Amino acid sequence: MILTQTDIELVEKVSALERFIGKTPLLPLERVLHKKSVKLYAKLEWQQFSGSVKARPAFNIIKEAVLSGELDRERGILDASSGNTAIAYAAIGAALNIPVTICLPENASPERKLLLKAYGADVIYTSKFGTTDEAQEKAQALYRAAPDRYFYANQYGNENNWKAHYEGTGEEIFEQTQGKITHFVAGLGTTGSFTGTGRKLKILNPTIHLTSLQPDTALHGLEGWKHLETALVPKIYDAELAHENLWIDTFESYQWIKEAADKEGLLLSPSAAANLIGALKVAEEIEEGVIVTLFPDNGEKYGEVMKEIF
Repeated sequence: MILTQTDIELVEKVSALERFIGKTPLLPLERVLHKKSVKLYAKLEWQQFSGSVKARPAFNIIKEAVLSGELDRERGILDASSGNTAIAYAAIGAALNIPVTICLPENASPERKLLLKAYGADVIYTSKFGTTDEAQEKAQALYRAAPDRYFYANQYGNENNWKAHYEGTGEEIFEQTQGKITHFVAGLGTTGSFTGTGRKLKILNPTIHLTSLQPDTALHGLEGWKHLETALVPKIYDAELAHENLWIDTFESYQWIKEAADKEGLLLSPSAAANLIGALKVAEEIEEGVIVTLFPDNGEKYGEVMKEIF
Protein backbone atom coordinates (compact mmCIF):
# COMPACT_ATOMS: atom_id res chain seq x y z
CA MET A 1 0.00 0.00 0.00
CA ILE A 2 1.39 3.40 -1.01
CA LEU A 3 0.80 6.02 1.68
CA THR A 4 -0.10 9.58 0.74
CA GLN A 5 1.15 12.54 2.76
CA THR A 6 -2.27 12.72 4.42
CA ASP A 7 -2.03 9.04 5.37
CA ILE A 8 1.44 9.55 6.83
CA GLU A 9 0.27 12.52 8.89
CA LEU A 10 -2.65 10.48 10.23
CA VAL A 11 -0.38 7.57 11.22
CA GLU A 12 1.94 10.03 12.99
CA LYS A 13 -0.99 11.52 14.91
CA VAL A 14 -2.15 8.05 15.94
CA SER A 15 1.35 7.26 17.19
CA ALA A 16 1.51 10.51 19.19
CA LEU A 17 -1.87 9.86 20.80
CA GLU A 18 -0.90 6.35 21.91
CA ARG A 19 1.21 7.79 24.74
CA PHE A 20 -2.01 8.80 26.51
CA ILE A 21 -3.73 5.42 26.31
CA GLY A 22 -3.49 2.94 29.18
CA LYS A 23 -0.67 2.95 31.73
CA THR A 24 -3.20 3.61 34.49
CA PRO A 25 -2.28 3.47 38.20
CA LEU A 26 -3.00 0.48 40.43
CA LEU A 27 -4.52 1.65 43.71
CA PRO A 28 -4.47 -0.41 46.93
CA LEU A 29 -7.89 -0.50 48.64
CA GLU A 30 -7.21 -0.71 52.36
CA ARG A 31 -10.37 0.42 54.14
CA VAL A 32 -13.06 -1.59 52.35
CA LEU A 33 -11.37 -4.92 53.13
CA HIS A 34 -10.22 -6.05 56.56
CA LYS A 35 -8.30 -9.23 55.89
CA LYS A 36 -4.56 -8.85 56.39
CA SER A 37 -3.61 -11.87 54.32
CA VAL A 38 -5.58 -10.65 51.28
CA LYS A 39 -4.55 -7.59 49.28
CA LEU A 40 -7.02 -5.80 47.02
CA TYR A 41 -6.10 -3.44 44.17
CA ALA A 42 -8.02 -1.58 41.46
CA LYS A 43 -6.84 -0.11 38.17
CA LEU A 44 -8.10 3.49 37.93
CA GLU A 45 -9.07 3.28 34.27
CA TRP A 46 -10.58 6.75 34.11
CA GLN A 47 -7.07 8.21 34.33
CA GLN A 48 -6.39 8.05 30.59
CA PHE A 49 -7.47 9.84 27.41
CA SER A 50 -11.29 10.15 27.16
CA GLY A 51 -11.76 9.10 30.79
CA SER A 52 -12.59 5.39 30.82
CA VAL A 53 -11.33 1.86 30.23
CA LYS A 54 -12.89 2.04 26.76
CA ALA A 55 -10.04 4.25 25.57
CA ARG A 56 -7.96 1.08 25.23
CA PRO A 57 -10.14 -0.92 22.81
CA ALA A 58 -11.43 2.15 20.95
CA PHE A 59 -7.90 3.35 20.28
CA ASN A 60 -6.61 -0.10 19.33
CA ILE A 61 -9.50 -0.66 16.92
CA ILE A 62 -8.89 2.73 15.30
CA LYS A 63 -5.10 2.35 15.22
CA GLU A 64 -5.18 -1.04 13.53
CA ALA A 65 -7.78 0.18 11.03
CA VAL A 66 -5.63 3.20 10.12
CA LEU A 67 -2.49 1.08 9.76
CA SER A 68 -4.31 -1.46 7.56
CA GLY A 69 -5.83 1.24 5.36
CA GLU A 70 -9.43 0.39 6.34
CA LEU A 71 -9.89 3.82 7.95
CA ASP A 72 -8.91 7.27 6.77
CA ARG A 73 -10.40 10.75 6.94
CA GLU A 74 -12.69 10.03 4.02
CA ARG A 75 -14.55 7.29 5.93
CA GLY A 76 -16.10 7.84 9.31
CA ILE A 77 -16.04 5.55 12.33
CA LEU A 78 -19.39 3.81 12.96
CA ASP A 79 -20.35 1.68 15.95
CA ALA A 80 -22.93 0.97 18.63
CA SER A 81 -22.24 1.71 22.29
CA SER A 82 -23.89 2.21 25.66
CA GLY A 83 -21.77 5.30 26.23
CA ASN A 84 -18.12 5.01 27.25
CA THR A 85 -16.84 3.48 24.02
CA ALA A 86 -18.85 6.10 22.14
CA ILE A 87 -17.11 8.84 24.09
CA ALA A 88 -13.72 7.24 23.46
CA TYR A 89 -14.41 7.01 19.71
CA ALA A 90 -15.62 10.60 19.67
CA ALA A 91 -12.63 11.99 21.59
CA ILE A 92 -10.10 10.02 19.54
CA GLY A 93 -11.94 10.86 16.32
CA ALA A 94 -11.86 14.56 17.19
CA ALA A 95 -8.13 14.38 17.92
CA LEU A 96 -7.49 12.67 14.58
CA ASN A 97 -10.03 14.72 12.58
CA ILE A 98 -12.05 11.61 11.70
CA PRO A 99 -15.88 11.81 11.78
CA VAL A 100 -17.69 9.52 14.23
CA THR A 101 -21.25 8.15 14.07
CA ILE A 102 -22.63 6.37 17.13
CA CYS A 103 -25.82 4.36 17.60
CA LEU A 104 -26.74 4.87 21.24
CA PRO A 105 -29.70 3.82 23.42
CA GLU A 106 -31.77 6.90 24.22
CA ASN A 107 -31.55 6.31 27.97
CA ALA A 108 -27.82 7.06 28.06
CA SER A 109 -27.01 9.56 30.79
CA PRO A 110 -27.28 13.29 30.02
CA GLU A 111 -23.57 13.67 30.75
CA ARG A 112 -22.70 11.09 28.08
CA LYS A 113 -24.94 12.83 25.55
CA LEU A 114 -23.32 16.18 26.33
CA LEU A 115 -19.80 14.81 25.93
CA LEU A 116 -20.66 13.24 22.57
CA LYS A 117 -22.07 16.57 21.42
CA ALA A 118 -18.96 18.39 22.64
CA TYR A 119 -16.70 16.05 20.66
CA GLY A 120 -18.82 16.53 17.54
CA ALA A 121 -20.10 12.97 17.16
CA ASP A 122 -23.19 12.24 15.07
CA VAL A 123 -25.49 10.35 17.45
CA ILE A 124 -28.37 8.17 16.28
CA TYR A 125 -30.58 7.21 19.20
CA THR A 126 -32.26 3.82 19.53
CA SER A 127 -34.95 2.65 21.93
CA LYS A 128 -34.03 2.33 25.59
CA PHE A 129 -35.93 -0.97 25.61
CA GLY A 130 -33.69 -2.46 22.93
CA THR A 131 -30.44 -1.83 24.87
CA THR A 132 -27.18 -2.02 22.91
CA ASP A 133 -28.52 -5.07 21.06
CA GLU A 134 -30.84 -2.82 19.06
CA ALA A 135 -28.10 -0.21 18.70
CA GLN A 136 -25.87 -2.86 17.13
CA GLU A 137 -28.61 -3.82 14.68
CA LYS A 138 -29.02 -0.16 13.69
CA ALA A 139 -25.26 0.29 13.18
CA GLN A 140 -25.09 -2.84 11.04
CA ALA A 141 -28.00 -1.61 8.92
CA LEU A 142 -26.30 1.75 8.37
CA TYR A 143 -23.10 0.03 7.31
CA ARG A 144 -24.89 -2.30 4.90
CA ALA A 145 -26.60 0.70 3.32
CA ALA A 146 -23.37 2.71 2.88
CA PRO A 147 -20.24 0.53 3.23
CA ASP A 148 -18.07 3.10 1.43
CA ARG A 149 -19.05 5.82 3.87
CA TYR A 150 -18.17 4.06 7.12
CA PHE A 151 -15.55 1.98 8.84
CA TYR A 152 -17.73 -0.28 11.00
CA ALA A 153 -15.68 -0.68 14.18
CA ASN A 154 -17.89 -3.47 15.61
CA GLN A 155 -16.49 -3.42 19.14
CA TYR A 156 -18.51 -6.51 20.09
CA GLY A 157 -16.88 -8.62 17.39
CA ASN A 158 -13.56 -6.91 16.70
CA GLU A 159 -10.54 -8.93 17.87
CA ASN A 160 -8.64 -5.69 18.44
CA ASN A 161 -10.99 -5.03 21.38
CA TRP A 162 -9.69 -7.83 23.59
CA LYS A 163 -6.18 -7.56 22.15
CA ALA A 164 -5.94 -4.03 23.60
CA HIS A 165 -6.23 -5.57 27.07
CA TYR A 166 -4.05 -8.54 26.21
CA GLU A 167 -1.24 -6.26 25.11
CA GLY A 168 -1.86 -3.53 27.68
CA THR A 169 -4.01 -4.13 30.76
CA GLY A 170 -2.88 -7.68 31.55
CA GLU A 171 0.80 -6.84 31.15
CA GLU A 172 0.43 -3.71 33.29
CA ILE A 173 -1.32 -5.56 36.12
CA PHE A 174 1.32 -8.29 36.20
CA GLU A 175 4.15 -5.77 36.31
CA GLN A 176 2.46 -3.50 38.87
CA THR A 177 1.93 -6.41 41.29
CA GLN A 178 5.45 -7.73 40.65
CA GLY A 179 3.83 -10.91 39.40
CA LYS A 180 2.09 -11.50 42.75
CA ILE A 181 -1.49 -11.30 41.46
CA THR A 182 -3.48 -14.44 42.31
CA HIS A 183 -7.02 -13.39 41.31
CA PHE A 184 -8.47 -11.16 38.59
CA VAL A 185 -12.10 -9.99 38.75
CA ALA A 186 -14.05 -8.01 36.12
CA GLY A 187 -17.55 -7.53 34.75
CA LEU A 188 -18.75 -8.54 31.30
CA GLY A 189 -19.99 -6.02 28.74
CA THR A 190 -18.36 -6.30 25.36
CA THR A 191 -16.28 -8.85 27.36
CA GLY A 192 -13.05 -7.38 25.95
CA SER A 193 -11.57 -6.32 29.30
CA PHE A 194 -12.08 -9.71 30.90
CA THR A 195 -11.14 -11.75 27.84
CA GLY A 196 -7.96 -9.90 26.90
CA THR A 197 -6.68 -9.34 30.42
CA GLY A 198 -7.56 -12.87 31.50
CA ARG A 199 -5.85 -14.48 28.52
CA LYS A 200 -2.63 -12.54 29.12
CA LEU A 201 -2.58 -13.26 32.86
CA LYS A 202 -3.10 -16.98 32.24
CA ILE A 203 -0.06 -17.01 29.99
CA LEU A 204 2.05 -15.08 32.49
CA ASN A 205 0.94 -17.34 35.35
CA PRO A 206 -1.49 -20.22 34.67
CA THR A 207 -2.46 -20.44 38.37
CA ILE A 208 -4.16 -17.00 38.39
CA HIS A 209 -7.87 -17.41 39.16
CA LEU A 210 -10.28 -15.54 36.86
CA THR A 211 -13.74 -14.44 38.05
CA SER A 212 -16.23 -12.85 35.66
CA LEU A 213 -19.19 -10.79 36.85
CA GLN A 214 -22.65 -10.24 35.40
CA PRO A 215 -25.79 -8.38 36.52
CA ASP A 216 -28.18 -10.73 38.31
CA THR A 217 -31.13 -9.76 36.11
CA ALA A 218 -31.78 -8.69 32.53
CA LEU A 219 -33.28 -5.41 33.78
CA HIS A 220 -30.37 -3.80 35.59
CA GLY A 221 -28.68 -0.45 36.08
CA LEU A 222 -25.08 -1.42 35.42
CA GLU A 223 -24.47 0.58 32.27
CA GLY A 224 -22.13 -1.18 29.87
CA TRP A 225 -22.67 -4.63 31.41
CA LYS A 226 -24.53 -7.51 29.76
CA HIS A 227 -26.74 -10.22 31.20
CA LEU A 228 -25.46 -12.79 28.73
CA GLU A 229 -28.32 -15.24 29.19
CA THR A 230 -30.76 -12.72 27.69
CA ALA A 231 -28.55 -10.48 25.53
CA LEU A 232 -26.66 -10.87 22.29
CA VAL A 233 -23.41 -12.59 23.27
CA PRO A 234 -20.41 -10.70 21.87
CA LYS A 235 -18.44 -12.70 19.29
CA ILE A 236 -15.21 -11.98 21.15
CA TYR A 237 -16.48 -13.62 24.36
CA ASP A 238 -14.48 -16.63 25.52
CA ALA A 239 -16.88 -18.77 27.55
CA GLU A 240 -14.10 -21.16 28.60
CA LEU A 241 -11.90 -18.53 30.23
CA ALA A 242 -13.52 -17.78 33.59
CA HIS A 243 -13.10 -20.16 36.49
CA GLU A 244 -16.33 -18.81 37.98
CA ASN A 245 -19.02 -16.22 37.38
CA LEU A 246 -20.64 -14.17 40.14
CA TRP A 247 -23.96 -12.32 39.92
CA ILE A 248 -24.09 -8.70 41.05
CA ASP A 249 -27.13 -6.73 42.25
CA THR A 250 -27.55 -3.18 40.93
CA PHE A 251 -28.83 -1.75 44.21
CA GLU A 252 -25.95 -3.27 46.16
CA SER A 253 -23.63 -1.57 43.66
CA TYR A 254 -25.32 1.75 44.35
CA GLN A 255 -24.77 1.23 48.09
CA TRP A 256 -21.10 0.56 47.49
CA ILE A 257 -20.71 3.81 45.57
CA LYS A 258 -21.40 5.54 48.88
CA GLU A 259 -19.15 3.15 50.81
CA ALA A 260 -16.23 3.70 48.43
CA ALA A 261 -16.62 7.47 48.60
CA ASP A 262 -16.67 7.39 52.39
CA LYS A 263 -13.90 4.84 52.96
CA GLU A 264 -11.54 5.27 50.00
CA GLY A 265 -12.24 8.79 48.73
CA LEU A 266 -13.30 7.44 45.33
CA LEU A 267 -16.43 8.44 43.43
CA LEU A 268 -17.14 5.25 41.51
CA SER A 269 -19.49 4.56 38.64
CA PRO A 270 -22.07 1.78 39.15
CA SER A 271 -19.98 -0.66 37.10
CA ALA A 272 -16.83 0.17 39.07
CA ALA A 273 -18.73 -0.38 42.32
CA ALA A 274 -20.04 -3.68 40.92
CA ASN A 275 -16.47 -4.78 40.19
CA LEU A 276 -15.56 -3.85 43.76
CA ILE A 277 -18.39 -6.02 45.10
CA GLY A 278 -17.20 -8.93 42.99
CA ALA A 279 -13.64 -8.52 44.24
CA LEU A 280 -14.86 -8.40 47.85
CA LYS A 281 -16.88 -11.57 47.31
CA VAL A 282 -13.75 -13.31 46.04
CA ALA A 283 -11.81 -11.98 49.05
CA GLU A 284 -14.35 -13.62 51.35
CA GLU A 285 -13.69 -16.99 49.71
CA ILE A 286 -9.90 -17.09 50.07
CA GLU A 287 -7.45 -17.15 52.97
CA GLU A 288 -4.67 -15.22 51.25
CA GLY A 289 -3.91 -13.70 47.88
CA VAL A 290 -3.63 -10.59 45.72
CA ILE A 291 -6.86 -9.59 43.97
CA VAL A 292 -6.99 -7.06 41.14
CA THR A 293 -10.08 -5.55 39.56
CA LEU A 294 -10.80 -2.68 37.19
CA PHE A 295 -12.58 0.56 37.91
CA PRO A 296 -13.76 1.31 34.34
CA ASP A 297 -14.77 4.92 35.02
CA ASN A 298 -15.73 7.23 37.85
CA GLY A 299 -19.10 8.64 38.84
CA GLU A 300 -18.91 11.98 37.06
CA LYS A 301 -21.10 10.84 34.14
CA TYR A 302 -23.89 9.45 36.34
CA GLY A 303 -25.60 12.52 37.75
CA GLU A 304 -29.05 10.98 38.21
CA VAL A 305 -27.62 7.94 40.02
CA MET A 306 -25.52 10.18 42.29
CA LYS A 307 -28.59 12.22 43.21
CA GLU A 308 -30.32 9.03 44.34
CA ILE A 309 -27.37 7.95 46.45
CA PHE A 310 -26.19 11.20 47.98
